[in-house]
Amino acid sequence: MSDTSRPDLGREFNRDLGRVFNEVPEVYDRVRPAYPDELFEDLVAITGVDQRSSILEVGCGTGQATRSLAALGGSVTALEPGEGLAALARQKLDAFTNVEIETTTLEQWHDCGRRFDILVAASSWHWVDPSVGWRRAYDVLSPGGWLALLGNVVVRRPGELEVYAETADLHDRFCPGNSDWGDPPLEDEVRWNTEGWGPPNENRDGLFEPTVVRWYPIVQWFDGQGFADLLRSQSLYRNLDPDVREPLLDAIAEHIRSHLDDRASRRYLSMLRAGRRRSDKRTPTSTAPA
Repeated sequence: MSDTSRPDLGREFNRDLGRVFNEVPEVYDRVRPAYPDELFEDLVAITGVDQRSSILEVGCGTGQATRSLAALGGSVTALEPGEGLAALARQKLDAFTNVEIETTTLEQWHDCGRRFDILVAASSWHWVDPSVGWRRAYDVLSPGGWLALLGNVVVRRPGELEVYAETADLHDRFCPGNSDWGDPPLEDEVRWNTEGWGPPNENRDGLFEPTVVRWYPIVQWFDGQGFADLLRSQSLYRNLDPDVREPLLDAIAEHIRSHLDDRASRRYLSMLRAGRRRSDKRTPTSTAPA
């Protein structure tokens, strides 16, 4: 599951997002941005993951990042709470015999004593309960294993057209007073965030070594209907009442058709944050469900 539109990796972890994203798995799969090949090349160079590695993926969605992880040749265990998303991921990844998808959250998952060389969360770690997730990641990783957080952060550049700025009046007309409305952050502001795991999920307990951070700029282009579908796949819009959401998205699509020549971009910074599990003499406290 994926919805990192802002560089806030710890918001609203208790929301039932398996249900929210599960409503539109095909749309989700079609419009969400993929991760660039350079990111996975860096993941290999930084962590040493290879065909002998065991990989745990948290929140695989429809398998967009899972495919690239599976192509590395190691065994991949992917967790996804949304039944529709997991079913589509199984269908899309059917050719990979090294992938197993389990329909569950990290918090509820039974690891059965399994330990992994790397845990990857692609635009999903911000939905994991931080009071559980960091320690659980430590527990399921082998000594010297890695935690890698991937994401796609929506950004803007000065002077460049951005759809929210073009349609702020429509947002306020159909859903006034929504505190989540606002322009995406500037790209340079996001690039400065190169320390730790990103706010607010700091490495409070010292379970991991200092992070390695990489950023990768990407741009998607859509017609009006495609851009509306992109927004339709995001939790901020999915959580609106349909009687509000659909007229708003129809108005945005029409604005793109009539004012922007039916062509609009969405700019992202893809993100890789990776940190090695500390190998100390602590005995981790299990957080596996009873």
